[in-house]
Amino acid sequence: MKTPVWFPQSFFSRTLWLVLIVVLFSKALTLVYLLMNEDVLVDRQYSHGVALTLRAYWAADESDRQTIADAAGLIRVVGGGVPEGEQHWPYSEIYQRQMQDELGADTEVRLRVHAPPALWVRAPSLGDGWLKVPLYPHPLRGQKIWSVLGWFLAIGLLSTASAWIFVSQLNQPLKRLVFAARQLGQGRSVRLPVGDTPSEMTEVYRAFNQMAEDVEQAGQERELMLAGVSHDLRTPLTRLRLSLELMPANNEFMDGMVRDIEDMDAILDQFLAFIRDGRDEEVEEVDLVELVHEVVAPYNSPVEQVRLCLESIPPFPLRRVSMKRLLNNLIGNAMHHAGDGVEVAAYVSGDSGAPYVVLSVLDRGAGIDPSELEGIFNPFIRGDRARSGKGTGLGLAIVKRIAAMHGGNVELRNRSGGGLEARVRLPLGLLLPRDAD
Repeated sequence: MKTPVWFPQSFFSRTLWLVLIVVLFSKALTLVYLLMNEDVLVDRQYSHGVALTLRAYWAADESDRQTIADAAGLIRVVGGGVPEGEQHWPYSEIYQRQMQDELGADTEVRLRVHAPPALWVRAPSLGDGWLKVPLYPHPLRGQKIWSVLGWFLAIGLLSTASAWIFVSQLNQPLKRLVFAARQLGQGRSVRLPVGDTPSEMTEVYRAFNQMAEDVEQAGQERELMLAGVSHDLRTPLTRLRLSLELMPANNEFMDGMVRDIEDMDAILDQFLAFIRDGRDEEVEEVDLVELVHEVVAPYNSPVEQVRLCLESIPPFPLRRVSMKRLLNNLIGNAMHHAGDGVEVAAYVSGDSGAPYVVLSVLDRGAGIDPSELEGIFNPFIRGDRARSGKGTGLGLAIVKRIAAMHGGNVELRNRSGGGLEARVRLPLGLLLPRDAD
């Protein structure tokens, strides 16, 4: 959805509007509270009236004081008739401070709101003894502290909800950029819209789109170049093969030359497989267990060479041809170095919130030196010092690229008792959990 013209176009202006709206909203709610709960002001006014009444009482002649007490409902308490005061924060402090401001710092106040509600005041600056002032419950009826806290909590929650909505709007372009970067990393063609984003993100989106175009163009040019090289090399290889077919059958060099030509053909296939990593292949719901059976079937005909240990796995999105290439590379590598005792295992791991599939190819070969495990997945690197053999060193690089293209990863582990495990982890959800093992 395109951003309206009147909506702030930059992060600075959006943040400014966010702060302004939240502050104004909080102030408006506070004003509403004060208008609805004017009792705090009533408390102060009531205490001021009490102070005026007490001044009038003590300032009058002795003969007139009883008349004032009867009119105002005052009772003079002599002796121990003054009860202990109740504490009602902050209202007890309001009366105490107000009386001390009005009648002197040595004034004492005791407050009771339970029956009978009353206020006892002793002001030595005016006269000796306590005066009991009638207290009506109305001013304190709506002044329970929990109602005040609840009201301000509601204001805080509403302000927080407003801020969350605005911050979500601010973060949305960044989330979109993160998602697009992950999509691009998985080989998908993705472009970001530049017409409905804040002005600061527009240039970032344009740069990302330009980068995506450059990456795709570089990949296409690389693929085209290697395809041309493959075609140009296969033509003389075909001529050599035809020439060998015409040579006498008893030529002692013929078998070796045929094998060399086949190896060169295989090397060209590996180069093309590395470049054409299946990024343009359609993703479909695939039953991985069925796909493993399909890949392993040729290896187990007519004699079983690969043992299967497969658990039930729900279908999930995969690139079928690429996943076959991954399995063939791992199984072929294991059989080349171990001969037999190869096993393929597949199962679901992780918790219900972030499940993932583990696909392992295990053998009982010589294993790999631990110092070589770190860089064994780099192109043109082979673990020849531990597991000697031929090849381009692209097989495991292809496996790593295909696993990453599916949002997963691959790891080689030396097995106790000898051998190697190639463990591929593929997410059943959007992302592979960090603690995947």
